[in-house]
Amino acid sequence: MLGQEELTHVIGSNMYSPDGDKIGRVGQVYLDDETQQPQWLTVNTGFFGTNESFVPLDQAEFSGDRVTVPFSKEHIKDAPNVAADGHISLEDERALYEHYGLEYGSRGARGTGDEASGTVGHDTSGPNTDEAMTRSEERVDVGTKAETAGRARLRKYVVTENVTQQVPVRKERAVLEREPITEENVDRAVDGPAISEEEHEVTLTEERPVVQKEAVPVERVRLGKEEVTEEHTVSEQVRKEQIESEGDVDELR
Repeated sequence: MLGQEELTHVIGSNMYSPDGDKIGRVGQVYLDDETQQPQWLTVNTGFFGTNESFVPLDQAEFSGDRVTVPFSKEHIKDAPNVAADGHISLEDERALYEHYGLEYGSRGARGTGDEASGTVGHDTSGPNTDEAMTRSEERVDVGTKAETAGRARLRKYVVTENVTQQVPVRKERAVLEREPITEENVDRAVDGPAISEEEHEVTLTEERPVVQKEAVPVERVRLGKEEVTEEHTVSEQVRKEQIESEGDVDELR
């Protein structure tokens, strides 16, 4: 059980389970209607702390800026949904006792907010109220976490395409040449029979395109990463307390 000195600092501290799992931030302390002794704590759980669950203060331990309770986070989140409106009804309290396996007694509990006059709560720092009232409001704490968004890989495959090139080729062809009989060639012209039949042939050559292929490295490709920053808009509702005066009151600045 937390003492009165510890209760003055418990509101706003962090609540943890026995295995060190953070449950949430302590919101209010509820007092027993009959004994006026602290009986319940509320803890803000869920996304942005939007859910407020009740936890029995018995067996809670306060050390530094943390409160440790003998219940798991899931067990506390599964507690009966009781409105944190300043007072716990007998029916709701009975359901809470059953959920936490505690023996139930016929008494209710009163919250520590401005609905419970004359008790300890957000508005004071001790067991008795003073002349001042503290106005509180919720603040949105937005952070980021890294998670896997996708994967990228390099894959190499083979495609076939046609390559067309112009290649010059040379070829020989026969050309009929005639020359008159002159004194220089007359001896070669009359060498042999005067009248006869004969054949003479020449070999013609030509070039043909020859295609050869070889694989050569052309470039290196690697997969890298770069970081870009985008703006995301987060919208969340927050609650804030307002204080107004009644009666013949002059406000001092």
